[in-house]
Amino acid sequence: MKSGLRGALTWRGDRPDRHRYADVTGWWRRPDLLKCLGPALAQLFAGERPTVVLGPESRGCLLGPLVALSFDVGFVEVRKDRVGSSDSDVWLQRTAPPDYRDRHLTLGFRKSLVNSGDRVLFVDDWVETGGQACGAHLLTQDAGATWLGAATVVDALSSNQVRRHLNVRSLLHVREL
Repeated sequence: MKSGLRGALTWRGDRPDRHRYADVTGWWRRPDLLKCLGPALAQLFAGERPTVVLGPESRGCLLGPLVALSFDVGFVEVRKDRVGSSDSDVWLQRTAPPDYRDRHLTLGFRKSLVNSGDRVLFVDDWVETGGQACGAHLLTQDAGATWLGAATVVDALSSNQVRRHLNVRSLLHVREL
């Protein structure tokens, strides 16, 4: 799987370009990878027994349901900068530490979707600063649920402290790319 992930990823921009980025959209085009990603990410937390999977817009919303199916549990989308709507549901919201673009996003989900007895697994494609995972961790605490950790395809964290605090487990480390 690792070689398939590496082969389907494309770096965009010139090497010295500070705007260079990893384009992971090739992962979604390959059914062999897409079929294996959910079970592979779930395997990182096989003994933890989550009761719900959280995933942020947008790629966490693609991967999260694949992982949730592997555990036979539900999925909750973590919305970014949600604008007010006409619903009367209570939302849990937190401003996250800076993300990879140095943005402080407001993350949230409907309070009714995560309960105090839940065991939460966060899923995303890439973790670089841990900002969004940290925001989801705070939301999990606000809901009274138990945080199990973050399953990611790529770990690009520079801080071991953040990695340990969030219990980040990944399929690849950025240096393998």
